[in-house]
Amino acid sequence: MKYLESHSNDPQYNLSFEEYIFKNLPLEEEEYVYLWINSPSIIIGRNQNAYAEINEDYVIENNLKVCRRITGGGAVYHDLGNLNFSFITKTKGHDRIDFKQYYIPIVNALKAIGIDAELSGRNDITIEGKKCIGSSQSVYNHRVLSNGCILFNVQLEELAKALNVRKEKLASKGVKSVRARVTNIAPYLEDKNLSTEDFEAILLKEIFKQFDQEPEEYVLSEEELQGVKEIYDSRFSMDAWNYGKKPVGEVIQYRKFPAGFVELAYDLDNGKIRNFYINGDFFGKEDVEEIREKLDGIDYKKSKVIEILESFKLEDYFGNITAGELADVFFQDC
Repeated sequence: MKYLESHSNDPQYNLSFEEYIFKNLPLEEEEYVYLWINSPSIIIGRNQNAYAEINEDYVIENNLKVCRRITGGGAVYHDLGNLNFSFITKTKGHDRIDFKQYYIPIVNALKAIGIDAELSGRNDITIEGKKCIGSSQSVYNHRVLSNGCILFNVQLEELAKALNVRKEKLASKGVKSVRARVTNIAPYLEDKNLSTEDFEAILLKEIFKQFDQEPEEYVLSEEELQGVKEIYDSRFSMDAWNYGKKPVGEVIQYRKFPAGFVELAYDLDNGKIRNFYINGDFFGKEDVEEIREKLDGIDYKKSKVIEILESFKLEDYFGNITAGELADVFFQDC
């Protein structure tokens, strides 16, 4: 295993860096871990409606960047007290989302420095029942990107102000506010003076210990850095990617599944589904735009919706959600 650093706090550049190394670095003999720290920003999941996830007034007042990552899951607030990690590996026996297999090194590294962390729910790591790490994944061409954000010493009050979190999501966790659900790691450490960079160095060493290795850096060539810049210029620096289109449908239906929230927005026009959008914090390795295109314009009939949904392998798009369950979201008020 080797590690990489972008040497930047720009979230848009760091996400470009992540996508480049995920899709391009050689994996025949090597795996990689990338550690990075962002300036204050909001990072939303691949399938989320940015306008619903952020506190837009707060974003404008505080000049925050809003960035869309290529992995699924929910929105997170980053600042210089947040340490992000990305593992780039080959698929290990299957090409599907599997959090437990890939996040054990982080849990073990935290335990090694005295933090009693544990895997919780579908994709969280917690301390004393409070979330300290959120994670997400993407699968591409037999490669796995397993990433996450570690709340080391984040300004939690600012986190609570920056994000809009559905009451249903908080209720499922048994709490009334996002602030009550999360915690930083720093207070649990003996050394209260550690910086985020100090913590990064300690965590990196502990990760490599698990593989009986000393940390060795992989430094991108000028040609590889140009590849990062091309991704930055064409996607992550663009509002069209980061914000996406704002759903305009008059009908908005949503439901929380164990696999995540799914929100459907659409118009009904002479018995047909129009202006259709799919949003949510679900995980999948395929692009739901393919499903959106097939459903936009069809007759508003449950049998027709199910027929089209069953033509897709939905696990690759939404996780463990069936065609019938997804169709029920369309017609739940009928």
